[in-house]
Amino acid sequence: MQQIIENYYLIAFLISAALTCVYAFMWHKHFHVIFSLIFAFIPVVNLGYYMSVSSETVDGVITGIKISYLGGCFLLLFVTLHIFNLCHINISKTFERLLIVFAMITYMGALTIGHSHLFYNDIIVTFENGVMHQVRDYGPLHTVMYLIVVLYFSLAFIGIIYAFIKKKEVPKRIIWLLFIPEIVAFLTFFGSKLAFEMVELTPVAYIFAQIMYLFIAHYLCLYDVTDVAVDSLTEAGLMGFISLDKKLDYLGSTPTAHKVFENLSNLAIDKPLSQDKEIYDTFSPWLQKYMEDENQNKFYYTKGDDIYLVEIHYLLHDGRKRGYQITISDDTQNQKYIKLIASYNSDLEKEVKIKTENIVRMHNDFIRSMATMVESRDSSTGGHIVRTSDVVEILMNEIVKDEDFVRENKIDDTFIANIIKAAPLHDIGKISVDDAILKKPKEKGRFTEEEFKEMQRHSTEGARVLEQILDEKDDPLFKKLAINVAHFHHERMDGSGYPKGLKGDEIPLEARIMAVADVYDALVSKRIYKDSMSFEEADKIMMESMGRHFDKRLEKFYVAARPKIEEYYLKQTDR
Repeated sequence: MQQIIENYYLIAFLISAALTCVYAFMWHKHFHVIFSLIFAFIPVVNLGYYMSVSSETVDGVITGIKISYLGGCFLLLFVTLHIFNLCHINISKTFERLLIVFAMITYMGALTIGHSHLFYNDIIVTFENGVMHQVRDYGPLHTVMYLIVVLYFSLAFIGIIYAFIKKKEVPKRIIWLLFIPEIVAFLTFFGSKLAFEMVELTPVAYIFAQIMYLFIAHYLCLYDVTDVAVDSLTEAGLMGFISLDKKLDYLGSTPTAHKVFENLSNLAIDKPLSQDKEIYDTFSPWLQKYMEDENQNKFYYTKGDDIYLVEIHYLLHDGRKRGYQITISDDTQNQKYIKLIASYNSDLEKEVKIKTENIVRMHNDFIRSMATMVESRDSSTGGHIVRTSDVVEILMNEIVKDEDFVRENKIDDTFIANIIKAAPLHDIGKISVDDAILKKPKEKGRFTEEEFKEMQRHSTEGARVLEQILDEKDDPLFKKLAINVAHFHHERMDGSGYPKGLKGDEIPLEARIMAVADVYDALVSKRIYKDSMSFEEADKIMMESMGRHFDKRLEKFYVAARPKIEEYYLKQTDR
């Protein structure tokens, strides 16, 4: 019977060692180190089980037991960390180190077996009818180990269940291949001694786990899309690779790279790239540019009729930059296609430019015509939309001269074009004002309070109308700016304006600029209810209103633009 027991453990050891050799044959450089540690530890642990039943001395038995406890202390921890890694569950480095510390402390306790009472109070080895019997009196640290083992199993099951429910990127096949050996290990670890007095099933559970993990290793190679793709491209000769360390020493290259750069055969591994002048002169400028700016990592190399794309990236290992990886791919067909397309670009660009200009012109004409149509209902403001639009343009010509103001307010060419185009729409809301109010004759006096409130609605109505008629898909920036101009050009810096009583920088910049042009035109232009003011009178009112009605920061631009504005109005015939 003793020989059968010993053979059982010996066979378990030999099978686990053979499976580890199979894993070594399947090993891939991108397998996590924890995965490899699992296969390395299982034969060692099973060897410990074999030694603990085959040794003829108590010291030999104790040595085997100590080795077997590598399984409970470390192997189960490695399995748990491996599950978290495959299930893409990130745990903090602190927690991971804490688990490793617990494992080390527990195993250090196991090493005291036979010397202290921390792990075992005592162990008695006897032989009855040639069969070894071990009586183990466990100490306090053995209980701690059991608690840690329970923690390992709990974390593993939690990770597997969480990945099954939440992690769509983890293949369900991998999750099942992790779950099955874990449940088998749990049952054998805690139940084998209850069912079998003579032998433990834990070595068999480890072997079963190895078999499942070999399937996982096979699938990992398939699921690693990046590695499979790179290997396939390399094997097909579609991509070449050259590796250099930080000092630009040559680390190696693929056959495809040798076909493109034949002088690579002159380079010796671990020797400087400069040992071949032609190779060094070719790659050095590219590497220098990449070192200066990582975005400059694509270059072209022409060899005969072929054009190759050369890309440079950092050579990474464990997230650290170890050197440079140079990738070479045949880009001849792409470059020929680009040249073919480029031959048509010139004429196409001209045609598109003409079409675009026509569309923009039609769009702008439509906007101005729409604004003119609305203004035609108001007999008191003839030519107002044209003049205010022109005054806004004169003001913007002065504003753009101040680089600090332009930068602080993020003014660009798009903003300038949009505010000039939007200016004619600032009073479009008057389309909703009753004719009796809009065309109220001078002899009937100024607006009543009710009429003035009705007239004030034109700003809110203007925003509503523009929200409906302007297409945001066509030009969202223009739509937003035009709505702001229509909605807020009657707001005042001190908060006394309408419709919302905004003040200061709450008022959009475009509306603040529009207010200057709008009020100035109202002052110097003739209305049915008033005569036009002189430039001097209008200027006095404008300057007194700076900081209260108008943005004080726009004062210098108004002052600078005033001569051009007055010159502009002198040319108008309907002042």
